[in-house]
Amino acid sequence: MLNLPPLEALLAFHGLLTDPIIAALSKAAQSGKAAPSLSAQLVEKAETLGLWGRLPATYLVHLLGGASLPLSRFLEKGQQTGPSLKKALQHDLSILWPYLFLNPCDLSLSPLLAHYEPTIHHARKGEIALLQALLSAKDPDEGATIVLSHYESYGSGLFSEFDAFRLDEDGLLVGISDFPHYDDRDLLGYEAQKTALLDNTAVFAAGKKGNNVLLTGARGTGKSTLVKAMVSRFGEKGLRLVQMERTQLDHLPRLLSLLGQEKHYRFVLFLDDLSFDEGEQEYKILKSAIDGSVTSQPENVLLYVTSNRRHLVRERAGDKLEVGADDDIHSSDTVQEKLSLVYRFGVSIYFGAPTKKEFQQIVVELAEKQGVHLPAEELLAEANKWELSHGGLSGRTAQQFINYMLGQEV
Repeated sequence: MLNLPPLEALLAFHGLLTDPIIAALSKAAQSGKAAPSLSAQLVEKAETLGLWGRLPATYLVHLLGGASLPLSRFLEKGQQTGPSLKKALQHDLSILWPYLFLNPCDLSLSPLLAHYEPTIHHARKGEIALLQALLSAKDPDEGATIVLSHYESYGSGLFSEFDAFRLDEDGLLVGISDFPHYDDRDLLGYEAQKTALLDNTAVFAAGKKGNNVLLTGARGTGKSTLVKAMVSRFGEKGLRLVQMERTQLDHLPRLLSLLGQEKHYRFVLFLDDLSFDEGEQEYKILKSAIDGSVTSQPENVLLYVTSNRRHLVRERAGDKLEVGADDDIHSSDTVQEKLSLVYRFGVSIYFGAPTKKEFQQIVVELAEKQGVHLPAEELLAEANKWELSHGGLSGRTAQQFINYMLGQEV
């Protein structure tokens, strides 16, 4: 029988036992034989999380590196480790140590789990580095130092597991597990606009001051896709995307306070296709949150907003008259009140609709990149007919046309 120390004796990382797989692994270590379902559970986790190698060890390291344990959350906020806590960490690593080198077959787990290769490797660099460092450490004491260093560099919990988030109906953060990868190079044209957003985001992701950004212009020009591409480019540097809806702006002050506490990460708070109609007052919440409230916008949070309106708030002709339709005798103040939201964005980027020539160039490049094989003259003739009945000249229309053409190929 294996002589593995019981995981129930963990001190700092006792929260690991709340995970069903770790609990089952601990039970198997004491009995010498795992339940038949444990192998299947580990395979499922391997495919979901992109784990490889000896699955009991890599899953354990995955939890150590990213789990939202009370201790890891405490340490990632920059708290100093006292002598007793460090001894508790060393104690725990001495317990976990033999599990890191465990042969799955010794617990009657499937031999496949000893050298597993997932369909897609998508574990984070920090997680890979942690596993490699632990397996190379000379003893548990060095392992404890490695784990501490990992928390200082990468943090832990929800923000180490997901790149992008949304808010649920209660305003709570929910990780987006299937957030797609966007490449800003796939957005054809708009080079100046891409450079402006990339430069601002690169500076911010590097831990320096950045500006809130307003992206306005025609529909289907790639504004939203470009914002989402930023997390694909800078996610490994700690950039996270949080998307919220206009109807959720009441949660904005609390959300900014929450994100401001996560010092290991930089956040882009994303409001897509934002605009306010006459009589709607939610824009005042946004204006106050950006600049003007008692609690200032955290340095690790920027707002990126897309809109089809340059001024976000709908303006009436009466706003510019000496006396408006509602007898507003201070009409200039009304105009300034509505424009003041836009002025709070340090960077404003405009995306105009492409010209006919630019639209055709986008079609040709998309066709070449995505494998539509048609003579250029015939391709453009079909594209011209398509755009007349499908929304006009835009990058989105061009992509929809290419999707249509791909569907017609035999």
